[in-house]
Amino acid sequence: MYRPSAYAVDDVAVLHEVMQRRGFATLAATVDGHVQFAYAPVVIDVEPAPLGALRFHLARGNPLAELHDAEVRLSFLGPDAYISPDWYDGEGFVPTWNYIAVECSGHMHPLNDSELRGLLADLSSVQEERLRPKPPWTMDKISDERMAMLLRGIRGFAVGLETLEGKFKLSQDKSAANIAAVMAGLESRGDAASLAVARAMRERWPARSRASTGSP
Repeated sequence: MYRPSAYAVDDVAVLHEVMQRRGFATLAATVDGHVQFAYAPVVIDVEPAPLGALRFHLARGNPLAELHDAEVRLSFLGPDAYISPDWYDGEGFVPTWNYIAVECSGHMHPLNDSELRGLLADLSSVQEERLRPKPPWTMDKISDERMAMLLRGIRGFAVGLETLEGKFKLSQDKSAANIAAVMAGLESRGDAASLAVARAMRERWPARSRASTGSP
């Protein structure tokens, strides 16, 4: 990942939070000399230290599902939004884009049937928890026969992370006044993506957030 120093983030806990909040990754690996992509929901495990691990499953027919002990790279894209130069105080600015991205890599190792069942239970548990107060859906609502058929169609993998890096491009190369102005501009748009970027900026610079709202 290209990371100018102003945008680089290496705090493992912060990067895990971005990955967990997103919960869905783009995977890339080399298959027969060509880069292949896949897309999968992911469970993030904080152990083993220092970088943690992740688990996912792929359709059995996916070319990446044929790989064993192969290196895979994963990308998690957080919120992103267009930034208008009209929001800045001053001249000479140009349009840009603010975003959060996390990349990691490691080697894929297949899960056995028991571990694959555990992965599926963990995936649904994490997402169902976000839907409360709805009673969580659980795997015991599926018959053993149906579950066996589903398991035959997928393969599960674990990846111990060997690299982990983040890029938070959130206007930190601008003045405090212009950071506050960008947050206000994003919030004035009102769409979900812009609000998410503004929220990420406020979480990162609470003091500058107060400047944009006039709070003491």
